[in-house]
Amino acid sequence: MPIVTIIGNTSWGNALSALLSDKDAAVRLWTRTDAEAEALNQRGHSYSFISDIGEALNGADLVIWAVPSQKLRQNASQASKYLTDSMLLMSAVKGLEVNTCERMSQVLAEEIAPALRRHICVLSGPNLAREINQGLPAASMIAAQDTALAERARELMESPRFLLSISGDVIGVELGGALKNIIALGAGMIDGLGLGDNAKGAFIARGWAEAVSLGVALGASAGTFCGLAGLGDLIATCSSTLSRNHYVGYELAKGRSLPEISASMSNVAEGVTTTMVAQRLAKKHGLELPVVSLIHGILFEGLAPSRALIEFKEPAASLASPLS
Repeated sequence: MPIVTIIGNTSWGNALSALLSDKDAAVRLWTRTDAEAEALNQRGHSYSFISDIGEALNGADLVIWAVPSQKLRQNASQASKYLTDSMLLMSAVKGLEVNTCERMSQVLAEEIAPALRRHICVLSGPNLAREINQGLPAASMIAAQDTALAERARELMESPRFLLSISGDVIGVELGGALKNIIALGAGMIDGLGLGDNAKGAFIARGWAEAVSLGVALGASAGTFCGLAGLGDLIATCSSTLSRNHYVGYELAKGRSLPEISASMSNVAEGVTTTMVAQRLAKKHGLELPVVSLIHGILFEGLAPSRALIEFKEPAASLASPLS
């Protein structure tokens, strides 16, 4: 029986734990305290909660980080001395680190032994945790520089209700999962303002063209953005009321402040920090990204969604698809 350790007592971490337990893996979810682990173990989950990081990682075949993006470095550092050459190391985090503008696999690589970096893979796709917890089917993508490693991870994780594809485009898979959250913020704002699905469709198309342009500038393959970790994730996140990023955009359009909305949430909306990083990366690479700039202005510069989205126009030249 394979042993899987999940680092991150989050909704996504718990959803992955339940999925893998159903596949007859021995799943351990690391918690911060003994009291938390004891209380959770008494609830009768199909997986176990362990507060000792060394015990949680001992003998693991697969280690998955499912933490907020800005906490990954800290969590990877805490785990690093317990990692071995026999483990697959997976980031299931969708975001970009604010201080460095790095992708999650880059952050993970910097915090572990150099010899273990070849064991890193990433997971991303249209994976709303609440639907997965309800037993509804889902699909995702595993990417690694060595696709044989991604195939090993798929064998450990795939099940009839969680189908997995593999890719060698780590950059594209990670950026697809991160950048779609920016577009989902805007989609939520459009829904909150009652502007209709026509407007939302146009906004998503324009915004996604920008995401692809930025991804290609950063070394991704444009085609990856048409797949599960790109378009598939984009559709789910922009259309579902279960999406945290859509929720934040919706509530901003209703007049609530970002600090107020964030304080009311038990989970992180990754699109907020990703917007900040994407704006920096666009400037660094000399890209004009009007949608990203618009969302950045609403989040951090005091622009009102009601005015900014209604008056938004985009130069025709920027609508050219990077896929062409």
